[in-house]
Amino acid sequence: MTFHSREIHLTQAPSGLPTPANFEVVGRQVEEPQDGQLVVRNRYMSVDPAMRPRLSNGQQRVGSVMSGGALGTVVASRNSRFREGDTVLNGMGFREYFVSDGSGINILDPAGYPETLYMHVLGTTGFTAWGGMLVVGELKEGENVFVSTAAGAVGSVAAQIAKIKNCYVIGSTSSDEKCDWLLNTLGLDVAINYNKGVLRKNLKAAAPNGIDVYFDNVGGSHLDAALPRMNVLGRIPVCGMISAYNNFGAISEGVTTLANMIYQRVTMRGFVVYDYEDKREQFLDDMRRWLSTGQMKYKETIFDGIEKAGDALIGLFTSENIGKMLVKLD
Repeated sequence: MTFHSREIHLTQAPSGLPTPANFEVVGRQVEEPQDGQLVVRNRYMSVDPAMRPRLSNGQQRVGSVMSGGALGTVVASRNSRFREGDTVLNGMGFREYFVSDGSGINILDPAGYPETLYMHVLGTTGFTAWGGMLVVGELKEGENVFVSTAAGAVGSVAAQIAKIKNCYVIGSTSSDEKCDWLLNTLGLDVAINYNKGVLRKNLKAAAPNGIDVYFDNVGGSHLDAALPRMNVLGRIPVCGMISAYNNFGAISEGVTTLANMIYQRVTMRGFVVYDYEDKREQFLDDMRRWLSTGQMKYKETIFDGIEKAGDALIGLFTSENIGKMLVKLD
């Protein structure tokens, strides 16, 4: 038996915002598994901002399958670890079918939760937000918090964790629709549309008691606006700098307010999710409890069909998503 698969390949490294011409759908045949192998049919693919820098810095080779995480089903197996019908998480990239020896493929037990949650709230996205806020940001009960891109996959979780900890939470986002979601669904105290007015002035008005923790997903003008508002011994966990990802070399726009770090004794620290891998079970315990009590909410933006994968990635940078961006494969 053979499986007809389609893959998303990078055709050329983008300069600035990617366009559909940077991607192409390529067909190929996947043969039946040999001894020790299995075949997986992917059903959902994860689309994340961190994919963008790899397209221009050489990590993603032109002509290769786009890298990324996915959730799929084992459809054929000659590997004793896997049975046909197993749901698996994998990092094998944007493809419908693939054959593997099982390396890097993890069987998923959803434990009663929707399986796609393990691609965001219960997966790397949620773990990033949890660790960034509680481990790196050392969040304390009742503090003042600012989260940039708070309607995104990571930002929305980070902002809700702060609310669960009884904090005053400000979130920035790109539209009035998303502001409404932050205020009326997630329960944030203030939502700022950064496309309206002057961000620095709007943030100053929103933070009369300053900011203890700024969860930075954006960098650039957001970081520039947040630094003057930081309280003494404030913390800035730097999760991402999405404002720079489409720039040559991912170079951020200038930040002019760094002197505030001196006088306010602010700590700014970059991090990656692997820094606190030893705390994953604690994260899962927390997140499952918050989901079961309704304290943690989520939203998925889903593009249908593998041919929409490039559009979905572009959509991350044109504000088309609320919450987690996914591609559902036909």
